[in-house]
Amino acid sequence: MIGPLERPPATRPGLAELWRDFGPTYAANGFIGWLFSVTAPVAIILSVGRSGGLSEAEIASWVFGVLCINSLISIAFCWLYRQPLVFFWTIPGTVLVGPALAHLSFAEVVGAFYLTGLLMFVLSVTGWVKRAMAAVPMPIVMGMVAGVFLRFGLDVVRALHQDLWIAGPMVIAWILLSALPALGRRMPPIIGALLVGVAAALFGERFDADTFAALEIIRPVIQVPAWSLAAAIELVVPLAITVLVVQNGQGITVLRAVGHQPPVNAITAACGLGSLAVAAVGGVNTCLTGPTNAIISSSGERARHYTAGIFVGLLAFLFGLFAPTFTRFLLDAPEAFVMTLAGLAMLKILQAAFTTCFGGRYTLGALIAFLVTVADLPLFNIGAAFWGLVAGILVSRLLERDDYRADGGTA
Repeated sequence: MIGPLERPPATRPGLAELWRDFGPTYAANGFIGWLFSVTAPVAIILSVGRSGGLSEAEIASWVFGVLCINSLISIAFCWLYRQPLVFFWTIPGTVLVGPALAHLSFAEVVGAFYLTGLLMFVLSVTGWVKRAMAAVPMPIVMGMVAGVFLRFGLDVVRALHQDLWIAGPMVIAWILLSALPALGRRMPPIIGALLVGVAAALFGERFDADTFAALEIIRPVIQVPAWSLAAAIELVVPLAITVLVVQNGQGITVLRAVGHQPPVNAITAACGLGSLAVAAVGGVNTCLTGPTNAIISSSGERARHYTAGIFVGLLAFLFGLFAPTFTRFLLDAPEAFVMTLAGLAMLKILQAAFTTCFGGRYTLGALIAFLVTVADLPLFNIGAAFWGLVAGILVSRLLERDDYRADGGTA
């Protein structure tokens, strides 16, 4: 241990060993993990940024930050710890930003990104992160998350109503690939929906064919933060919870399930420092990704999984360098394409959130957190997600005392 931070293994793989450990299985898993990360999650950034009034340059800078900066962290951690430790950005946190931008400036939101990163770093170096992760019952957290994500599920229905010729084939492809596991393993459903949606838009001449005629390298937009108490109260605690409990918790669980031992405190420190770096160009907070790490550790030898993580990082870095081109591509896409892609990506997460909310204890607190968040009524200029957490915890403390006692009073 280095203080509370876990010490990496004494030996580091050299280039020759990296090449020996790499292979077709790890290249394929890395490519699929990368493709998953730069499709629907990027569409969610676009959806939030566009609805929040951000410029094309600001959205491209956000995409650059969360891909390029986090890819460097991923490569370093995979190499240092010889584990598949891929870092990207918090999807629930991205969604949280959407309602906040309705009454806060982007500079105030960026200030909250900085404060969240600082909080996570302090939790990591003090060793308090595990206690912080256990402080709020998971069902109540997921009630808030479900309330935030609900809009994306509804967007799929709206897209089908507004533009059936784009959304319909995408939904059908997603259903077929989800219903046929053997096929779905070769072509993840969300990627199949993406390809079918692009084909439908091209067939209907709904895309600008000149978008990729000239690749444009990013010119990052440096964001000057504004310090706002309202933004700090509204965003810092929910953002930290979504990173530490929802995202990192999922990623750590996925890796432990296949025999890895992820360094929890070091991961949290990386999320804190990464968040500070990414915020400089307008990016949301860094987290350990669950789905991508699940993909790259799904097959092959456990000791060689780290090479797939390094491959993901290299691909993500290149993609982030050309963020303006890909951002323009999505901005030029039919609205139903982005709505459907983002919504389909959220369905499994929304399902998991509801299952966690109402599958055991703290169900009333989870329901209150969900309802208050869905109502989306800010109080004292502080958004509903924060009040959803507060209301859920208060109600649960008062009316679900048996659940706290059953958990040993630790939650």
